[in-house]
Amino acid sequence: MLRFDPFHDIDTVARQLLGEATGSARAPRFMPMDLFKTGDHYVLNADLPGVDPHSVEVSVDNGTLTLRAQRTAPSEEGVQWIASERFAGTYMRQLSLGENADVDKISATYNNGVLSVTIPIAARAKPRRIEISGESQPKKIKAQSS
Repeated sequence: MLRFDPFHDIDTVARQLLGEATGSARAPRFMPMDLFKTGDHYVLNADLPGVDPHSVEVSVDNGTLTLRAQRTAPSEEGVQWIASERFAGTYMRQLSLGENADVDKISATYNNGVLSVTIPIAARAKPRRIEISGESQPKKIKAQSS
């Protein structure tokens, strides 16, 4: 589940009308990600190119997985911007985890600008076979005639 901002479109239009100066710090728009299930776990891969690995945070609180990262803008002293299309600022993404996620065993890695989060499925949520107990030999029933 993603957090919804009902004013996002209005803010975008306002910024376009008022204009942003080239080279000004702009907030990142989104964190592209893939989420898939393989075997007994889910894998989330999020693109965070140019982000300092020490700024990346992954947390879980009350069933909500939060990904946060910071990309710093280059120093602007003595710089005459020709184009500035790379966003600087804080990226954040939140997802609601189902009850079948084992939140105590979530792990994450950050390599080559990609954050990978592994979310194991809890043992209680995995399919399992239920053994049937009872007599091991079939019971023979004799028919009685009246």
